Amino acid sequence: MAYPTDRKYTKEHEWITADGTVGITSHAQDSLGDIVFVELPKVGAEITGGRPFGTVESVKAVSDLNAPVSGTVTSVNEALATAPEQVNKDAHGAWMLKIKIKDPAEMNALLSAADYEKYVSEEAGH
Repeated sequence: MAYPTDRKYTKEHEWITADGTVGITSHAQDSLGDIVFVELPKVGAEITGGRPFGTVESVKAVSDLNAPVSGTVTSVNEALATAPEQVNKDAHGAWMLKIKIKDPAEMNALLSAADYEKYVSEEAGH
């Protein structure tokens, strides 16, 4: 699977673009199965890099969503409240939230698309 190169990735399977748009990867939604509920913070909430900011619930499990970097939530994808399956259909298109990034240097610690792809294949034992 080719991951979009216009964003950075976490080892917890979230992605973030340079403008602060956050979502989960195709790998994450594949692992979760059918997503039935997404819990996201409210606009104005402060999130901290590496810490949970919400949850995603699938038919298999409930998983934490971890913030790739620290910042303030500026927008939440309200459509996911009634159509969480959008994440299964297009994980790299169905963003979850947008944040005002507190320290852009935090992005440097995240994985590139190629590094994330390598990480996922190693995690899968390939």
